[in-house]
Amino acid sequence: MSSNNFSRTGFILAAIGSAVGLGNIWRFPYVAYDNGGGAFFLPYLIALLTTGLAILALEFSIGTKYRGSAPLTYARIGKGKKFEFIGWLSVLLTLGITTYYPIIIAWAILYMLYSLNLSWGSEAGDFFYTDVLHLGDAANIFNLGDFIPQVLAALAVVWLIVGIVLLAGVKKGIERASKIMIPLLLVLFIIFVIRAVTLEGASVGLNAFFTPSWDEIFKPSVWIAAYGQIFFSLSLCMGIMITYSSYLPRHAEIGSSALITGFANSSVELLAGFGVFGALGFMATMKGVSIADVATSGPGLIFAVFPEIISQMPFAQFFGVLFFLCIVLAGITSLISLMEVAVLAFSDKFKLKRRTATWCVMSFSLILSIPYATGSGLYILDIVDYFVNNIVLIFAAILTVLVNGYISKTFKDTQTHLNTYSNVSFGLWWSICIKVITPFILILTFVLNIGDNLAENYGGYADLFIYTLGWGTVAFYVIGSIILTNLPWHKSIKVKDYNFETDPEEAV
Repeated sequence: MSSNNFSRTGFILAAIGSAVGLGNIWRFPYVAYDNGGGAFFLPYLIALLTTGLAILALEFSIGTKYRGSAPLTYARIGKGKKFEFIGWLSVLLTLGITTYYPIIIAWAILYMLYSLNLSWGSEAGDFFYTDVLHLGDAANIFNLGDFIPQVLAALAVVWLIVGIVLLAGVKKGIERASKIMIPLLLVLFIIFVIRAVTLEGASVGLNAFFTPSWDEIFKPSVWIAAYGQIFFSLSLCMGIMITYSSYLPRHAEIGSSALITGFANSSVELLAGFGVFGALGFMATMKGVSIADVATSGPGLIFAVFPEIISQMPFAQFFGVLFFLCIVLAGITSLISLMEVAVLAFSDKFKLKRRTATWCVMSFSLILSIPYATGSGLYILDIVDYFVNNIVLIFAAILTVLVNGYISKTFKDTQTHLNTYSNVSFGLWWSICIKVITPFILILTFVLNIGDNLAENYGGYADLFIYTLGWGTVAFYVIGSIILTNLPWHKSIKVKDYNFETDPEEAV
């Protein structure tokens, strides 16, 4: 086996590490609670079976068949430049995420230290927004304010860890880190969840989380939320799964690997639901309020609500460190996968050595992550993250399923390759999922998102910030993808005449 190849176990753990990220913990529980509670699991399961597993299998198939980065894979699918744009759009959107994802991990590192003496005191929300973030005025985002030294220091630690892993390579770096971090994350998180569900009042939160509101599942918005959650949490159409699967041995099994990755991710999301709502039930009981008064999502849940919950727990310091270490591990494994998409893409396109490509990509992301360590950091993160995930990613996903399902004329070849190297069969139902169900849901979601943004500015932000940080980010990704697509491939890279069975694996 090549030193650039994953073992099957390493690949599955790395894929799970990419999928299991911050969204599993701070997004899924609230989305489920807000969209029918226990009833939400029906559309969620259908979304997993019809879109999540279907696209995972698709990306695993084209990744192993064309054996390259996302841009190189789509260049080989189109035997030229006509589909390469999709690959670069995925690369740039993941690269954009790597500019703000590290800052969240940096906050979690700080909170591991704050947990030792419960530094947030009795006003955890004020501590987070004022003492940690130095949050400025949302009406004047471009007045960044001062850089926050402790956040910058934690950010440097994040980049040091990621750099060490990426520079070590695929097998000695990413696979080795995944084999350590993912089992450790699961063990620590299970310990925290067990503690959360045994707290006084935990049953109140769990009842709120699991009690079904069956009338909710007749609302289109609930189904869109279910498909959106599956899509985002599995890192679909971001180039990650194509990149990782390209590191598998040439004839590796891929079908059951997709099933294992998908169900493992959903299992962690369900586990997060137990932990989060068990803890919220405890908090609601202590305060004498309803779950609706304490339930929230996003950074506020992790860094404002949970510290307050942790303070009330027996052995608070221990469980504080444990919880925020879980956040760090989940964030680091996802950040590594996001970075690897760009590292391989630029390495392929310009035939750069891995070390050179890693330094270039890291330098770009590191520099652009620094403004997030200012008083405007949270606002910038909020706007950029929304437009990346709700506009650019959905657009890239639409192109992905349309090109692979209809336009490229290689769908049957992809399906044959998938079934050749799978222990399970992907037949008519898989074709319907890729060609009909998923495009319909994605196009509907995209149209609704565009409509919402034309009707009113996201988050109530001023036009200036929406047009520059929001639509400006979208324009940057599209224009950048066009430019990169039109740059020539290094002469040693086979595109039009690539042959899966005979051509050697690319060295990374």
